[in-house]
Amino acid sequence: MAHARVKPPRESGFADRFGLFAECLLTGVWIAVASLGVVTYPAAFAAGARHLRRRTAHEGGGGREFAADFRAALRGGWAVGAVGWVVAALAWVDVQAVRAGLPGGPPAGAVGLLALIGLAVTGLRAAAVWAPGESWRVLLATAGRRTVLDPAGSFLLVGGAVLVCCSALFIAPLAVPVLGAVAAAAVAVEERYRRR
Repeated sequence: MAHARVKPPRESGFADRFGLFAECLLTGVWIAVASLGVVTYPAAFAAGARHLRRRTAHEGGGGREFAADFRAALRGGWAVGAVGWVVAALAWVDVQAVRAGLPGGPPAGAVGLLALIGLAVTGLRAAAVWAPGESWRVLLATAGRRTVLDPAGSFLLVGGAVLVCCSALFIAPLAVPVLGAVAAAAVAVEERYRRR
């Protein structure tokens, strides 16, 4: 005689939301540790976002699944991370040109800063929908379109990034767990866009 599988009882609304908040903080720590490889931050965010998607769907998942996703995302994600650092270096050069008072510096600086912000949002949106086997090139192309077509969602992600920067300025260790909140924001923005 086969035994019926008993579903665990659902948590209360408060417990469920608090559990998700705690999971975001833990995921932020995982993302920070996985990002120590300098070019590994896109893969870290992708693995963190996938972990949070599993959590919100009430599926299993933990550190082992995060590590497996991180290894899978790293296959193409390291190149995305390297390009991200090159773009950041170009933005830094742009800022130095503005500070040096070169002609046309302020408009060029503004364009460079907006481009950097747009690329960061595109990267977050791509990481939020990543799944094993996905091409980073395709993910980034479609995320770039969503970044432009969904400005409200993009501004939400900019706000999350500003929150991490402010946390790092005031209390540096707080920036680590807040990375999970940024990943959760990216997942929420993408889910909001998908439902529209």
